[in-house]
Amino acid sequence: MSWKTKRAGKPAWNLFIAGKWLRPHSYMEVYSPVLDSTYAWVPRATESEAEYALKSAFKARKGIAKMPAHKRAELLEEAGERLKAYEKEIIEHLAYEAGKPVKQGRGEFKATVLRLKYAAQECEEIYGEAITGDYSPFKEDKLGLVIRQPLGTILAITPFNYPLFTAVAKVAPAIAAGNSVILKPATDTPIASFYIAKAFEEAGLPEGVLNVVSGKGSEIGDLLVKSNLVNGISFTGSTAVGKHIANIAGMKKLHLELGGKAPAIVLEDADLDLAVKEIVTGALKFSGQRCDAISRVLAISSIADELVEKIVIQSRKWKLGDPLSEKTDLGPLINPRAVEKVDGLVKDAVEKGAKLLMGGKKRKNYYWPTVLDHVPLDARIAWEETFGPVIPVIRVGDEKEALKIANKSNYGLDAAVFTRDIDRAMRLALELEDGEVTINAHPAHGLGIFPFGGVKDSGMGREGIKYSILEMTEVKSIVIKLRK
Repeated sequence: MSWKTKRAGKPAWNLFIAGKWLRPHSYMEVYSPVLDSTYAWVPRATESEAEYALKSAFKARKGIAKMPAHKRAELLEEAGERLKAYEKEIIEHLAYEAGKPVKQGRGEFKATVLRLKYAAQECEEIYGEAITGDYSPFKEDKLGLVIRQPLGTILAITPFNYPLFTAVAKVAPAIAAGNSVILKPATDTPIASFYIAKAFEEAGLPEGVLNVVSGKGSEIGDLLVKSNLVNGISFTGSTAVGKHIANIAGMKKLHLELGGKAPAIVLEDADLDLAVKEIVTGALKFSGQRCDAISRVLAISSIADELVEKIVIQSRKWKLGDPLSEKTDLGPLINPRAVEKVDGLVKDAVEKGAKLLMGGKKRKNYYWPTVLDHVPLDARIAWEETFGPVIPVIRVGDEKEALKIANKSNYGLDAAVFTRDIDRAMRLALELEDGEVTINAHPAHGLGIFPFGGVKDSGMGREGIKYSILEMTEVKSIVIKLRK
């Protein structure tokens, strides 16, 4: 059966299970925030179809685990090459289903192909070690061989904001490590996952190693998470859903990258022009719909006036419009609910005393870039994840107050510090309760060259080059008694 079809005159895709494209029991619409209407159709998998995917991945797990690492590397590189044939289509789908400006879509595509290349290289770097026991009087005749083995089957659940890259950032290291995978894409942006499956199919991936099951999380999510056929779960998404997964998953290895509320601490000796450029980019890129977005600025009062003035000037340069236009920097938010949430946070802040310096406007799924100054600490936007193009500025007296406010958050994913004093920067970096602290730049997880992940309500585990492999393997020790 063909991987693509038509339904009601719009593009549609089929399920990919056990190496075959299967017509689903039913379809669900893919809403476009650009068109404000149905854009395409994807499978709405039933419990029986999800169970078939589970059995398929379980059956395939031993075969991919036994495949030599160099062959897995070849498959990953070939998948990257095959994906290139669909670049134009994928970028267009990202624009329509996610509202992602095409120039950002091109960046996501380039990063995805690179991630496949790096994952191929990781196949060669899954090292073990040998441990001699002679430093213990009870183990001096023992030698331990410590190796890493694949978990078995990985359930990868992706968010809406980077539907191509995040899916590959989970699937590629999972396969590199020798696991089979069930990929459950975000309901809002599932299309890119079918192109990933097509690329791997064309690359010659054995059947069942990758299965793509789109559908409603409320209908098949718990079944997939609870299944005893799954050995590890890699989830990126909201804290609420992440906690639910942790509560019902049972004895599985979990990697959870959840919400964030990244502060940007701007000290009085900072290079303000640099800080402003980085803050605005970090806050407004993809309309702030990123877990690593800067979503609160903690500015020392003595430089706050100048900083805020420059932020407004820089923010006005960001163009809101059609994501298919090369001139557009900001497209629509993902859906009307997202717009209402952001608008509610802004209105709450203004009602409590914040000054609205620009933006605060909405039209359909679009929300204008917004700057709030003098945001009080009782405003919801000071603590809640925004996921919108809003820059809230909270004025503080000194770095101790900034640190106290930053660490009071329930989140702990990312933070940024702007200062010319490396000693102050390092002191704050060590004291900030976040998984990653960026100095004199905005947080950006990107390809995962540096490991990233959260503490507190921002999750558990680390993702990135080499680190994803560690999350998707387990340690086995083989102890040998040596003859004298």
